[in-house]
Amino acid sequence: QVQLVESGGGLVQPGGSLRLSCAASGTFRSINNMGWYRRAPGKQRELVATITSAGSTNYADSVKGRFTISRDNANKTVTLQMSSLKPEDTAVYYCNAQMALYGTSWLNTYWGQGTQVTVSS
Repeated sequence: QVQLVESGGGLVQPGGSLRLSCAASGTFRSINNMGWYRRAPGKQRELVATITSAGSTNYADSVKGRFTISRDNANKTVTLQMSSLKPEDTAVYYCNAQMALYGTSWLNTYWGQGTQVTVSS
């Protein structure tokens, strides 16, 4: 059983910073891409940032220059450092990971339960 657990969400004022973390646990052969997605009320879930197993990153235009994604392969974690936060960043943030399980030759996608980020004065 594979599990992703997010932490670090909370309330922050505009212009402030937050750091989200996501830890993978369970039985799997490897982790490929990892990333962060978010969903604001009444909106579709959207990509925030992704990072490959080799460390290549990709960001949504709306967060580029403000957010930084990184990963620690030894600890099986991915983090999202958020700065210069704006009210429009308010959303539930979800951790995502592609994993190869033992006995399979394909990747499975897993999601965390989400953590609330609220940017408000």
